[in-house]
This record gives sequence, structure tokens and C-alpha cells, in this order.
Amino acid sequence: MHNIDRRLLSQAQQGEETAMAAVIARMMPVIRKGAAANTAPGLDFEDAVQEGLIGLFNAVRTCRDAQAEQFTAYAAACIRHAQMDARRTALRKKHAPLNFSVPLAAADAALPGPEERAIAEERCADVLARMNTQLSELERRALRLTMDGVAADKAAAALGITPRAVQNAVARARRKLRGTSS
Repeated sequence: MHNIDRRLLSQAQQGEETAMAAVIARMMPVIRKGAAANTAPGLDFEDAVQEGLIGLFNAVRTCRDAQAEQFTAYAAACIRHAQMDARRTALRKKHAPLNFSVPLAAADAALPGPEERAIAEERCADVLARMNTQLSELERRALRLTMDGVAADKAAAALGITPRAVQNAVARARRKLRGTSS
């Protein structure tokens, strides 16, 4: 960790982004060390880093000219206090149901939006059109039966062919729909 001089601190306080980025870069080891020490259920490492950054911003904002010589120590204390406060808040009993609950299934949370649904519908329409133009009647019927979960022997009985012929028809249909011809 490098010391932060008065000029750099003054520039960061005036809102210069490059100066603030330099202050953050110099204090990042302190922030990361504190984040590693203050993780808890409900406060993961990234959240603790964010809390440390908030503490650093507060230190830059509240530092007075007389404290500029000891800014590094002052900022480290502000970072540590912000992270410890976040840890205490996360460990409060009132947050236990949130911290120790089982998350909902990811599939339910990742439902497609309107754009994804439209793209999927276009792809489905494209595949159906290709099925109607590229596949023979036997290949189409065999593929639809197997896609519906019908076993090869039952599909063969429904189509009046052998189970092996059903498997061959489905294999040809898949090759054609992938773009490779037999």
C-alpha cells in the first residue's frame, strides 16, 4: 500500500476520476484484506469489497486538510469500520431467514423475456418449415412419434414398418435437419 499525498487526495476530493481511481488502486489491498476477513452468511466477498469502497469514498469526502498526512491510516479505519458494520448487519437475527433460506430454482428465475420467446418461436417455425420441405413423409411421421415419446417398437407398429426402419428414418431426419445430407 502506497501513501497518498495531499495533491492526490485534493484532486480526488474535487471529483477528478483519475485521482479517485489512483486512490482506490492504492487502497485496494486494504479493502480486499478486510473483505476476506468480514465475509459472513448474507455478506459475500464482493459485497464486502463494495462496503469497503463505500468506506473509502466516505474517507475521501470527510478527510480534512489537517488529516491529509495520515490519510492512509484514516481511510483504512473507515474501510474496516464500514466492512465490520456490514458484517454485523448481515449477522443480525432478523436477517437469518434470508441468509439461510434455500433459493428458488434457477429455472424459474430465468424465464425468457419477450425477445427470447420471439427468437425461440422463429427458430421453431424455421425447423417446422424445414421438416415439411426436407423430410419425407415417413421421416416426418417417425420423428414426430419419437419426439412425442413413443418407443421405436410402438412407432413401428403405428407406421407398419420394422423398429430398425423407424430408427433409420429418425437418424436420416436428424442429419437432414442438422444440414448434413445422407
